[in-house]
Amino acid sequence: MNNTTFRSTLLTLLMVGIFGFSQAQVLPSTGATLQKNTWTSSQLMKPETLVKMIRGGQKVKIYNIGVVQNIKGAVNMGAASEKENLKKFAQALKGLPANTALVVYCGCCPMDKCPNIRPAFQLLNDLKFKNARLLELPVNVKTDWIDKGYPLAENTK
Repeated sequence: MNNTTFRSTLLTLLMVGIFGFSQAQVLPSTGATLQKNTWTSSQLMKPETLVKMIRGGQKVKIYNIGVVQNIKGAVNMGAASEKENLKKFAQALKGLPANTALVVYCGCCPMDKCPNIRPAFQLLNDLKFKNARLLELPVNVKTDWIDKGYPLAENTK
């Protein structure tokens, strides 16, 4: 490889490196998430599954850990991104057996951007709940639950 080819290759690699770095710096402003999920795919629950459980009268504890409408049977804990609401959620869980069937949801926004589901689900993991599930609402509670006619709490409009 002659000197000119080497310089050209080095310059190209340097420019690609700089461009790649500058793109990485811009990425967060696009709204993309850098949050780490605190659940596994097996801990996600499809809305249709929860609907069947509710309509079938199955015993499941449902917690709204966001600021959206209450699903039928849900206890509203408030936004879990706020420390006082996360403490309130921890108090509500206190004394429940580790094998209790639990479902948490928010649905204020797309799951990849939601500030509430990660701290709430991390708490469930920390407390060693074995049957904890996160309701899979990829878009939001309106699109993925309400618009489908799924059951809401009586006092929800």
